[in-house]
Amino acid sequence: MSNKINQSIVKHIAKLAQIPISDDESEKLTTAFLETLAVIDELQEIDTSTTEPTHQVTGLKNVLRDDVVIEEQMFLQKEALSNAKHTHQGFFVVPKILEK
Repeated sequence: MSNKINQSIVKHIAKLAQIPISDDESEKLTTAFLETLAVIDELQEIDTSTTEPTHQVTGLKNVLRDDVVIEEQMFLQKEALSNAKHTHQGFFVVPKILEK
């Protein structure tokens, strides 16, 4: 597959991604793609049939705690809204940022 990468394909990918690139950049990216694909080709030649799949190599485990509500640390709705510039029926009012 690596022999199918050329400047034309790199420019096409850049166009699809809406990333403007110069001819010099497309040449450098083509070289970089080819180098990356060559490394992948080398990795695919390695026999991993006797290697067990690994998802975690450090032996560390997540430390989890129970999700407990501590009412003494909770805000009342009135307290939570006390510094808001604009509120409406118990909610924060913020400027609209999405048009559609």
